[in-house]
Amino acid sequence: EQPKAGTVIDEVQEVVELPAFDPRLNLNARDPTTIELSAMVLTQLREYVSLIALMYKNNPFHCFEHASHVTMSVVKLMSRIVAPSDAVIRNTKDGTAEYAVNLHDHTYGITSDPLTQFACIFSALIHDVDHQGVSNAQLVAEGSPLGQKYSCSLAEQNSVDLSWKLLMDDQFEDLRHIICETQEEMTHFRHLVVNCVLATDIMDKDLIALRNKRWETAFSENSANTKTNVDRKATIVIEHLIQASDVAHTMQHW
Repeated sequence: EQPKAGTVIDEVQEVVELPAFDPRLNLNARDPTTIELSAMVLTQLREYVSLIALMYKNNPFHCFEHASHVTMSVVKLMSRIVAPSDAVIRNTKDGTAEYAVNLHDHTYGITSDPLTQFACIFSALIHDVDHQGVSNAQLVAEGSPLGQKYSCSLAEQNSVDLSWKLLMDDQFEDLRHIICETQEEMTHFRHLVVNCVLATDIMDKDLIALRNKRWETAFSENSANTKTNVDRKATIVIEHLIQASDVAHTMQHW
């Protein structure tokens, strides 16, 4: 389903709500390495990634090689967050049990939601689609048509719009259904993608102000340990993860 009228920036969430911990799902969780995708889904996935690659311009930096590096970095950072494999992870020396719910809380629910993890990786792949090779300020100065369509974060909003439109194409119906089985999941996925990609705009003053205010609310001494505030912290972690991966490419020898 296509998003409602408006621009991508209007969809940025101060707090992206993540699923609450469900011990029943945790106990019945399957080993990801045992899951086999159908040949049709694999074909559509390869086609989607191939088309996304073609939508990147041959820029010195903002190119598909950069997107590939950012994607690998996100995967690596995600792998550093150990996911719970059972309700009880291990028994401590004093005989008490360390529960998966504790790990869920420690990582603000990110470890318990595969869709959140996939959305971060997907966002890394698409975050600079059709990038013109210059900054948003330069696009405005040059009178780019994107400046007529978007009020800010021109490159980032354009990347989301083009990539989402492609994903919604009929040829990727099976792929969409394997990513999201319900409309609720698709909405959750969309929120995550929008926040992740827009987080890569580290120059927009309004977005910076929103992030700073969110940080103060989430981590102040008087912050409440509510579900909303835990989700606020998760939103911060997710956005910082892709920001770190985006900037880290400039520090790699390769």
